[in-house]
Amino acid sequence: MSEAPPEGARADGGPERPAPAAKLTLVTLTTMVVGSMVGAGVFSLPRRFAQETGVAGALIAWAVAGTGMLMLAFVFQTLAVRKPDLDAGVYAYAKAGFGEYLGFFSAFGYWASACVGNVTYWVLIMSTIGAVAPGLGDGDTLLAVVLSSAGLWGFFLLIRRGVKEAAAINRIVTVAKVVPILVFVLLALFCLKPHVFAENWGGADYAGSLFEQVRGTMLATVFVFLGVEGASVYSRHAKRREDVGRATVLGFLSVFAVFASVTIVSYGIMPMSEIAELRQPSMGGVLEEAVGTWGKVFVSVGLIISVLGAYLAWTLMAAEVLYVAAKDRDMPRFLSRATAEDVPVAALLMTTVLSQVVLVITLFSDDAFDFALDLTSALTLIPFLLASGYGLRIALRPESGTGRGGAVPREVVVAALATLYTAFLLYAAGLKYLLVSFIFYAPATVLFVMARREQGRHRYSFTEFVIFSVSLLGAVVGVVALAVGWISL
Repeated sequence: MSEAPPEGARADGGPERPAPAAKLTLVTLTTMVVGSMVGAGVFSLPRRFAQETGVAGALIAWAVAGTGMLMLAFVFQTLAVRKPDLDAGVYAYAKAGFGEYLGFFSAFGYWASACVGNVTYWVLIMSTIGAVAPGLGDGDTLLAVVLSSAGLWGFFLLIRRGVKEAAAINRIVTVAKVVPILVFVLLALFCLKPHVFAENWGGADYAGSLFEQVRGTMLATVFVFLGVEGASVYSRHAKRREDVGRATVLGFLSVFAVFASVTIVSYGIMPMSEIAELRQPSMGGVLEEAVGTWGKVFVSVGLIISVLGAYLAWTLMAAEVLYVAAKDRDMPRFLSRATAEDVPVAALLMTTVLSQVVLVITLFSDDAFDFALDLTSALTLIPFLLASGYGLRIALRPESGTGRGGAVPREVVVAALATLYTAFLLYAAGLKYLLVSFIFYAPATVLFVMARREQGRHRYSFTEFVIFSVSLLGAVVGVVALAVGWISL
C-alpha cells in the first residue's frame, strides 16, 4: 500500500498529514450534506410518526427539530470559519473544547453511529425487495444478511478506488434520489382527503399526551437529520473553508421542508392507525393507497437509489473521522494509513467490519430497522452535544478563537439553543438506548489506551478516570439489563 505524500509538519508540532488529493467545491459539499441526510429515514417517516403522534404533534415536533437542527447547523457554520484548522468537525470540536478523552468519545460515537446507520440502509433495501421475495422477510433473515454483507464489501471495494470518484458518484445519486420524494409529496397533496387529515389531527387513541407524542418522535427526527454535519466532517477536502459552513446551511434548508412535507401529507391519505401498521418503507404503502400499486413500486425504486447514495456518503464520513483522529494521535496509528488516492483504507476497513457485526446482530432483534435507527440516533447525541457545547464556549469567549473581546449575542443565543436541544434529545432517547450506547463506548477505550501507549503516555487524569468509570458502569448495567430482559433489542 503506497502512502500519500506528506504535507509537512503542522505549526502546532502535531503529526504530519497527507495533502488531500481531492478538493471539493461548494456544490459537491452541499450534495454530500443532502446525500447523507436523504437516505433511509425519509422513506420510513410516515409509519414512525404515525406510531407516536397525530398531525398536531407532528407539526410541533418538526418545528422543534427544525429549529434545533438549524441552530446546530449555524454552530457548525460558525466553527468552520472561527476554527479553520480543525478538521473532521464533530470530533475535533469536542476535543478542542473538552479534552482528549471526550474528543475520543465523540470520534468513536460518531463513527459507531455511522456504522450502525449504514446497517439500516441494507435492512430497508432487503425489506423493500422482501415484498416480492419472501425469503428476505423484513430485511432481518439469514438470506437478507448474507446479501447485505455482499453489498457492504462491494462498496468497500468501490470506495477503495478513490475519494474523488466516490464523491462524483454521490453527486449524481443525490439528484436522482430527490426526484421520487418530491413526486410523492405532489401526488399525496393531489390525493389528500381533508376529512382523513382532520381525523388524524389530535392523534389516535393509543397516542398519549401531546408532550409524550412529541417526545416519542424526537429520535426519528434526529435520524433523518443526521448528515447535517457532513461538510464539516469532510472539511479538509474543501477548496475554500468558508464553503463548509455554507454547504451545511444550504444542505439543511434544502431538505427540511421535504422531510416535514412527507410526514404531514401522509396523514391526509390514510388513518393514523393504518399508517402505523404499514410495512417499511411506509412511504410506499401510503402512495399505493393514493394512486395504486405503481406508486409503491415507484417509491421502492427511489428508495434503493436513495439508500445506496446515502450509504456511500456515510461510509466516506465514517472513515474520515477515524482517519483524522488517528492523525491527531487520538486513535491507534494503524488507522492513519492512506493510499496515494487519499483513501484511508484501514479506517474504511474497520468501518465495514463494524457494520458487518451490527448487521449480524439484527438477526436477534425484534424489529431490526427501528432498533438500528434509534441506536444510530442515540450514539450521535453525545458528539452533537459536545460540538454545540464547544460552539457555546467559543461564542462566550470569542477572543480564544478570533482575537476579539466580548461575547457575540447572536452566536451565544444560537449555540445555547443548539446545546439545549441536544440535551433534550438525550432525555427523549430514554435510558434504554443510553445504556446500549455505553456497551459500545466502554470497550472502545481500548483504542484510546493503544493510542496513548504509542505516544509513551501511561498516565490518565482524574476526569478521564471518572468518564471511563461511568461508561464502564453504564455498559455493565446495559449488558445485565439485556441479559435479564429489562430492555430488548
